[in-house]
Amino acid sequence: MLEIGQYNELEIVKEVDFGLYLDGGPYGEILLPKSYTDDTMEVGKDVNVFLYSDSEDRLIATTQTPKITCGNFAALYVKEVNNIGAFVDWGIDGKDLLIPFNEQRHRLNPDETIMVYAYLDEATNRIVGSTKLHKFFDNENENFEANQEVNLTIAYRTPLGYRAIINGTHIGQIYANEIFTELSVGAEKKGYIKQIREDRLIDVSLQRQGYRQQIPDAAKLIVQKMEANDGFLALNDKSSPEAIYAQLGMSKKAFKKAIGGLYRMKVIEMRADGIKLV
Repeated sequence: MLEIGQYNELEIVKEVDFGLYLDGGPYGEILLPKSYTDDTMEVGKDVNVFLYSDSEDRLIATTQTPKITCGNFAALYVKEVNNIGAFVDWGIDGKDLLIPFNEQRHRLNPDETIMVYAYLDEATNRIVGSTKLHKFFDNENENFEANQEVNLTIAYRTPLGYRAIINGTHIGQIYANEIFTELSVGAEKKGYIKQIREDRLIDVSLQRQGYRQQIPDAAKLIVQKMEANDGFLALNDKSSPEAIYAQLGMSKKAFKKAIGGLYRMKVIEMRADGIKLV
């Protein structure tokens, strides 16, 4: 069955000056514009294309790779806002993705990068975007455990910190007082489940629970610097006091005490060239 907003294998049925027509079954013939064709495409062969509706509600095929397909999410750039809604760049030439005002969690502005969920509006057969992510992620059917490692995609900032998509299926909250590195919309991070609250909101953290509250400020600073540098810091107990102070602003004695504690708690591993988060 042909799916709008997805990739489809369709047979080429006709060649014209301006492109190729594909067999769209109940939707009739669908144009693949000439700019997306190549010499390997012939009548009778199948071609893998992405399908969307143009501004006149005609189905169009493309061999371009969109940044998002229906039923998925991605961080996208807002190009324009007008009286219809916001238009974001989703990788299709000449066709931006519309986010109607009623699908905006907050009013969007040009030059923002925002997390978008794409879906097919069944009333119009058009692909639209939404930033109201909570509508599409059901936290009722979770099976997470405390301290379970998960994949997080940073979704948007909140007054409490950031919301993040967990394993592509659920929404969670990262609290600001537990964030020790710069975050941006769309960033992929490893995280850990803290708890499932009674309201079904899932609290998550960027670090395992149990050690953050036990370590002193010097160790927190070291972990923060490591998280901002892909989990690595080119310092160890053999480094000079000058090198340690230049990067961390602390004495060698404070540094050695802090990394010793982190090592005993199995937060870091010691290497000849520095220290690395476990």
